[in-house]
Amino acid sequence: MKFSSTISLFAVIATFLSCSSTQKIDTLKPEPDDASPLVYDANPSFINLPITVKLSDIESQTNTLLNGLIYEDNNIEDDDIEMKIWKQAPIKIQNDPANPDKRIKTILPLKATIKYRIGTKKLGVELYDTREFNLNGVITLSSETALTNWKLSTKTEFKSLDWNESPTMTVFGKNMPITYLINPAISIFKSKLEHKIDEAIEKSMDFKPNVLSALEKICTPFQMSDTYESWLRIVPVEIYSTNAKLKNDSFLMEMGMKCNMETIVGKQPESKFNASKITLKPVTKIPNQISANIAAISSYVDASKIMTKNFAGQEFGSGSKKVTVKNVSIWHKDGKMVIALDVLGSINGTLYLNGFPQYNPQTKEIYFDKLDYVLDTKSKLMRTANWLAQGYVLRKMEESCRYSIQPNLEEGKKSMATYLKNYSPMPGVFVNGKMEDIQFDKIQLTNQAIIAFIKINGTVNVSVNGLK
Repeated sequence: MKFSSTISLFAVIATFLSCSSTQKIDTLKPEPDDASPLVYDANPSFINLPITVKLSDIESQTNTLLNGLIYEDNNIEDDDIEMKIWKQAPIKIQNDPANPDKRIKTILPLKATIKYRIGTKKLGVELYDTREFNLNGVITLSSETALTNWKLSTKTEFKSLDWNESPTMTVFGKNMPITYLINPAISIFKSKLEHKIDEAIEKSMDFKPNVLSALEKICTPFQMSDTYESWLRIVPVEIYSTNAKLKNDSFLMEMGMKCNMETIVGKQPESKFNASKITLKPVTKIPNQISANIAAISSYVDASKIMTKNFAGQEFGSGSKKVTVKNVSIWHKDGKMVIALDVLGSINGTLYLNGFPQYNPQTKEIYFDKLDYVLDTKSKLMRTANWLAQGYVLRKMEESCRYSIQPNLEEGKKSMATYLKNYSPMPGVFVNGKMEDIQFDKIQLTNQAIIAFIKINGTVNVSVNGLK
């Protein structure tokens, strides 16, 4: 009788201890399977990049390139004329009033040193008289503009040459005007001056280095959110451009960029900018609105870190039966997401949940639909910790099994806004624009990440003020 009572006492103590002490749960891990690799079908984005270049900047560059002695003819034997021409004052470039939408007018003040030879050579005797004249005047040229292979090219025509003083020379004691002799020389050098002007403007308006340098800066991945470790990366594919147009005191070049845009969660990604692979394609029209299709890439490792933060400081259960989640890991299996919760408390071990990732456009969260315990986990909980298997505990856990992309989308919009408010990636280049709301498109799973595709509409303007 006494022995039986002792056994009963030990049974009660054992039962009490088993109820009050921590239990270990040993569940089978659902091994990840192979989803499609991290190569996704991204819809390209189209960004409008109208380039504005002021005529004053072209004028400044042209004056830098075309300076000092601009024409020289040292051979007097062929036409009895030797000539040197210098730029005497800064060149002026402005709209051509005759055709202000297509042509520019160049005004070139010059001074000329002209040697003119008169006389003859007969019977081996040279009877020449050579006179030198220092003249100054203004040449006016008109140029038709075109955009070709990244360069603003011009086709310049000589319009007029106005001497400040009518050239004369003394012949037989009399001052005789020789404009009729000098002006034919214009036909000799005018084509060379036209070529000089075209060459200088083409060099000053080779905007490819400026555009590519600006694009390289814009395409360098920048951090949108420090908290969520998100980065925006732009990968250009092609550049489109319409013909250059003159409007008031500026050239307008409508450009557009076809690119892929990615939002990447985790460490800073490498830039994919490659200037050698970017081509310029002519088009007739480019829309004003941009359409940005962004792939928000959340690697499972980085999404796991964020979800672990969601569980920080929370307890699940009631009374003495409680657990805390210390770590979260997620991966892909059979079209679902597996969520592994490492728990401590009344139960120690790993709980496995699974469900389908979905997106809530109102809260801008990736959540998991039909979230439930994996079968093996559920059966073990039913035997060892039925209270943890109850639906209300699972629903409370489900609230933290969410990956909100709203904060990094909002921070992303704010960060992008700084790049659209007079942002200057390089001297003389300024970016301005605006964005509309962000729209969700779809979710795609890979073996490494959850990819949410989103769309953004807006406008972007790039102005070039002060070519360097």
